[in-house]
Amino acid sequence: MTVVPRLVLSAPSSGHGKNALAIGLLAAFADRGLDVAGFKIGPDQVDAAYLGLAAGRPGRNLDPRLVGTERLAPLLLHGAAGAGLAVVQGSMGLYDSLTGRCETESSAAVATALRSPVVLVVDVAAMGQSVAALVHGFRAYDEQLWIGGVILNRVASSRHEALLREALDDIGVPVYGALRRQDLPAVLPSRRHGVVPVLTGAGEATRAVRRLGEAVAATVDLERLLGLARSAPALGVPPWSPQPAGADGGAASPSGAPRPVVAVAGGPGGTFSHVETVELLRAAGAEVVTVNPLTDESLPAGTGALVVGGGLPESYVEQLSANRRLCIAVAELARTGRPVVAEGAGLLWLAREVDGLPMCGVLDAIGSLRDGMVVGYREATAQSDSVIAARGEVVVGHKEHRGVLAPRGGPRPAWSWPGGAPEGFVWRGVHASQLVSHWAAYPHIAARLVAAAAAGPDAVAGAPAAVPVTPAPVAGGPTSVAGGPAVAVGPAAVPGGSAAGPDSSVPGGPNGAGSGREPVADVPAAGPTGGPLS
Repeated sequence: MTVVPRLVLSAPSSGHGKNALAIGLLAAFADRGLDVAGFKIGPDQVDAAYLGLAAGRPGRNLDPRLVGTERLAPLLLHGAAGAGLAVVQGSMGLYDSLTGRCETESSAAVATALRSPVVLVVDVAAMGQSVAALVHGFRAYDEQLWIGGVILNRVASSRHEALLREALDDIGVPVYGALRRQDLPAVLPSRRHGVVPVLTGAGEATRAVRRLGEAVAATVDLERLLGLARSAPALGVPPWSPQPAGADGGAASPSGAPRPVVAVAGGPGGTFSHVETVELLRAAGAEVVTVNPLTDESLPAGTGALVVGGGLPESYVEQLSANRRLCIAVAELARTGRPVVAEGAGLLWLAREVDGLPMCGVLDAIGSLRDGMVVGYREATAQSDSVIAARGEVVVGHKEHRGVLAPRGGPRPAWSWPGGAPEGFVWRGVHASQLVSHWAAYPHIAARLVAAAAAGPDAVAGAPAAVPVTPAPVAGGPTSVAGGPAVAVGPAAVPGGSAAGPDSSVPGGPNGAGSGREPVADVPAAGPTGGPLS
């Protein structure tokens, strides 16, 4: 039985300030010397990254749709090993879910699975005694849920605070803190930057986290809140482990061969993939080395495979395009048949061009960024044998992107789902798609990838050596680099294919997260304050 003090921080809806408050709580406790861990409910890697920056250890996602409810508690125990407090930030409102499956996928459902007390963050700027009715309603809606108290945000004055506290005292709900209107300023870097400020150690991100920690420390009763977290019962499950069953560490291959080098896109502060992806790769026997696609001009020495995770922001296409040396190196890696796995915006990076900017040219497709946001989960079936899946395998993934490719998929597409045209590209060792999965639910992906990297280019699954290799021209003429050889940007993965034509991820299909076609949801690219959305 493992006991981890823990809290789920939620709110009646988005916009109450729980994201800034969760970051501030972690920073405040860490500043007091407590070892803390941060988690984000749902697929949002940006929020998770800032929670990790505040905690001083990687932030992680707990998404019941992506990993399954049964893995939530084990993943929390794994990510919070040795911590004196785990703070789990909810998504949307307490009883909401993106898919409408509130009984299994809402923040309330996750809190129940984690046997965790919930602290409700309430924006009371336009509220008086009604706060008691609101909180009472949330508490009574599900009597199985443990609402341990509230934190009040945007309190107007001392008199306003006294009124609110008295109303909540009447219904027996503790108040753990009250923040004034100006206490949680919009100091986080714009969401358009994604996880980049965290991965690069940007001073703006560090200062913002420190500022939020100072605000919370001055307004929240940390000791009482920690006491509530310590009252959470033990979780009767073992921690999740990246190690295969019966393995003792995966330090090297059984034959004693050197560990294959797998380059994972990221920066000094982490990668664009979920933290568990790197842990699984190492457990499978890989030497994992980080490569920054924005600044590094070459792949790490001896790279046998490349993984570009779904956290790479689409807004950085200009910087990706400008790094021509690395584009050429990635194209050469793909041309030789080495495994290259790209999720999310990584698919755009492998394209011929995006909005007229040359990319790696591995895929004979043209991308563009549009105003509408495609958001939703997909239950996808693998359409081709590849380095990460066998044809017919089913995974659940998440899509959140503005970029679209034409064509949407290659002759050997990566995935399909009901109601939508096949999507993504499989070519030699390349598997590229805008679908982002959580590898903790599919640990065999890492094992399969590392095995392909160790076996070499001739052994990649489903990669016939006779695939035509056609240089992919890019705007601006030859793809030579000053001081380097005149190398083509990359092979065209769709020989003879057209880069023109409609893409089914643009408006026209049914609109909704559960739709098989690609809805363009009315989701803003940034929160109203410019910080991460809650």
